[in-house]
Amino acid sequence: MKKMISNSLYMIREAALVNPIVLVCTVLQALFVVSASLLELYVTPVILDSLQRHVPLKELIWIISLFALGLMGIHGLSEYLEKNQMYMRMLVRLSIICKMWKKTGSCSYPVRESQEFIRLFAKATDASMANGSPAEDIWNTFAGILQNLLGFLIYLCLLSRVDPIIALVTIAAAVAGYLVSSHLNGWGYRHRQEEGDIKNRFFYFRNKARDRSLAKDVRLFGIGEWIEEMMNGYLKMLQDFYLRRERVYLLADFADLALTFLRNGIAYLWLLYLTVRGNLGASEFLLYFTAVSGFTAWVNGILQSFTKLHRQSIELSCIRELEDYEEPFVFEGGKKLTADPQKAYTIELRDVTFRYPGADKEIFSHLNLTLHPGEKLAVVGENGAGKTTLIKLLCGFYDPDEGQVLLGGTDIREFNRRDYYTLFAAVFQNFSLLPGELWENVACVFGEIDRDRVRDCLEKVGLLKKIEGLPRGYHTHLEKEAYDDAVDFSGGELQRLMMAWLLYQDRPVMILDEPTAALDAIAESDIYQKYQELAAGKSSVFISHRLASTRFCDRIILLKDGKVAEEGTHEELLLQKGYYAQLFEIQSKYYREAPGEAEG
Repeated sequence: MKKMISNSLYMIREAALVNPIVLVCTVLQALFVVSASLLELYVTPVILDSLQRHVPLKELIWIISLFALGLMGIHGLSEYLEKNQMYMRMLVRLSIICKMWKKTGSCSYPVRESQEFIRLFAKATDASMANGSPAEDIWNTFAGILQNLLGFLIYLCLLSRVDPIIALVTIAAAVAGYLVSSHLNGWGYRHRQEEGDIKNRFFYFRNKARDRSLAKDVRLFGIGEWIEEMMNGYLKMLQDFYLRRERVYLLADFADLALTFLRNGIAYLWLLYLTVRGNLGASEFLLYFTAVSGFTAWVNGILQSFTKLHRQSIELSCIRELEDYEEPFVFEGGKKLTADPQKAYTIELRDVTFRYPGADKEIFSHLNLTLHPGEKLAVVGENGAGKTTLIKLLCGFYDPDEGQVLLGGTDIREFNRRDYYTLFAAVFQNFSLLPGELWENVACVFGEIDRDRVRDCLEKVGLLKKIEGLPRGYHTHLEKEAYDDAVDFSGGELQRLMMAWLLYQDRPVMILDEPTAALDAIAESDIYQKYQELAAGKSSVFISHRLASTRFCDRIILLKDGKVAEEGTHEELLLQKGYYAQLFEIQSKYYREAPGEAEG
């Protein structure tokens, strides 16, 4: 109950901040419903009473007209309100969605990757993304609670005037019917996990069938029929689930029908008894008998509305938990840091031990490493040696379990983490393009973009001629998922585009985490040579699975067994005849033999 009240107040506060008219419309919606119900309740008894009193025809027409105009006016206003308040409520829901996306886009890396946060975000999305979701439908629930409480009080006073027994019988029957119906109708809610698992699998295969990136694999390997078979299988399971659910719901309908018959039968007999004794007139009998059904509806409405609010509150709790999710990093309130592209920074990993949450093995154990000002550092090692993890620690995406990451001798946990991020410009293996224009991708900043600087960056990386030769030039769209006229660039051209992005950012430290893995050795060597020229004077970290591409670096470290196993220049490491030299020999042998094998 406490959480339900808290979540209700949260939604009310959100509406008061975003669009207070939502609150006014919710109250008006309830008042219109109760007013229409009262008019409909009295219209027939009043007309019948007028006929019994033999009122003049003109007066009868006026009475009927007033009721008709009143009902038309209320229903018209109610319909107008219902159509227009949807957009007001949508603004409140969109405000909540924006907070959710801001949280996911600005939260720390450990939070964003945790399974708990991912599941919480999925639940919060279900509670807010669609029209009619709890974050929007809750206003109908508030209106329902208000209208049912008002209607209950008015009808209770009305029925108590004739006989309190009728009110008590009606309440008892309504509560009994609600409890039976609620238990049976709650079957779907109690089995929501089963339904969710089946739906998730069905939508997984459906989305894979529509995934453009898998189109080639589907055709080459003939897996289209398998995907269709799996999708149809889960669709059949979903249909079977819904069939079982509807059988239970049908039983609930029969139970509700039986209790309704019992309630109306008792009320009808009792009112008929009072009428025969002369305690009620015909019009009063009709009024009170109609009120019994209406009173039952108000009682059921109160119970159902609070039950619905309870369920919506459970789902809305996910949104609030997401917004209030605890952050391990200091984003505000720490030491401020302003990145200076011309300043030399020293970053040190001191006695660092790190293990991913839930992992059995440590990635690093008491690792020590220093990135010196202006140094070009290459990081190599086998898959799983921790190369990318090292970058995540350097960039401050993760904090070590033990030890420290130091910037100029100060633990980075003392700085505002977002300030620390501004030291780095990075291109990762799976880099992203913005679904926008080319010059926007190069700048990738908020606010005004310096187009002359974009042109200069493209010229330095050797893409200017290519770009200016396109029909739309700098306004060329990227990402075919978003634009039909988007242009696809080759792997090497995309790498040069990322180089232009790095130049535009002009950050003190450059990070390259295997961004050229999909390129051949010659293309990769050319790209890295270009990076070497453009990174002059800046600290740089290069990761490559091809050892020959790192020759230009000032220092190379080989990661193995959670430590720096070997360290030196390319020539020094070859002279050591260690593991680095073995890996280099294997790779160079492959490239020496490849042409001969091709000829054979």
